[in-house]
Amino acid sequence: MDRLKAMAMFVTVAEQGSFSGAARALKASLTTISRSVAELETLLGAQLLIRTTRKLTLTDTGRDYLSAARKILAQVSEAEQAAAGEFATPRGELLITAPVMLGRKHLLPVVTAFLATWPEINIRLIFSDSNLDLIDQQVDMALRIGNLPDSSLVATRVGMMRNLACASPELLDRLGEPRHPADLNAWPAIILNTGALPLTHWRFHEPDSGAMIDCRVLPRLSVTAAEAAVQAAEQGAGAARLLYYQVDDALARGSLREILSHYEAPPQPVQLVHASRGKMALKLRCFLDFAVPRLRERLSDQDKNSGR
Repeated sequence: MDRLKAMAMFVTVAEQGSFSGAARALKASLTTISRSVAELETLLGAQLLIRTTRKLTLTDTGRDYLSAARKILAQVSEAEQAAAGEFATPRGELLITAPVMLGRKHLLPVVTAFLATWPEINIRLIFSDSNLDLIDQQVDMALRIGNLPDSSLVATRVGMMRNLACASPELLDRLGEPRHPADLNAWPAIILNTGALPLTHWRFHEPDSGAMIDCRVLPRLSVTAAEAAVQAAEQGAGAARLLYYQVDDALARGSLREILSHYEAPPQPVQLVHASRGKMALKLRCFLDFAVPRLRERLSDQDKNSGR
């Protein structure tokens, strides 16, 4: 048995959630995938997966082994890259992730320009509003909004992002302009649910003292996509609190208006983040050097257009 190959198959099964999904991803037969994972379990003397007719579930041992296997495969990949000259010549593939709307509006144009400049580097983009684990999921770089809790990650700031409250002109005509965040307690609210907590509390700041104001809102509508939150707010379903890049178009066309701007919390940093793995591959260094000034320019233009 090729242990590394079996390890890679197990990781793919866990990531795809099924043997059939792994077989499609790896372009291998279902029998080959199933046999390799079974042989791996026999070799380890431990069950890694609980198989039922509906789904696969990792055992506790399986979860621990998955994390270790990802790290081992990443180290093997790095060694192969070094041997292939990727630390001496900028080539190979980069896996980059970003929030959906931010990625489409600002990162994608930078990536396409980069590809035209560096023909030997390929990029795989994952747009997701949930933060992927850079180590476990072997992500080369992420565009993130907010301060980083994990000090093992290396961050390069490319801009700042406002988090603002807004509502449609029709809703404001009906309920009146809120004068204080507490006024929103009685308002219908649209919640963007991406797993961040707390969902039912919006944070504002006193303009004079800088004290935090924690405002509890009534979530009449909860959605998982920023585009849906914007559309619902435009249709008067409630007030929304969103990042500037998510609502800038709606603000420009007048279908949404800012509210409580004097109580707005400080903007959050936008950063390109990568794991600290020792020597940086040239392909990653090339992308970082290319993307940072261009993202800073794009996000600074957005900041100017916000009027703040």
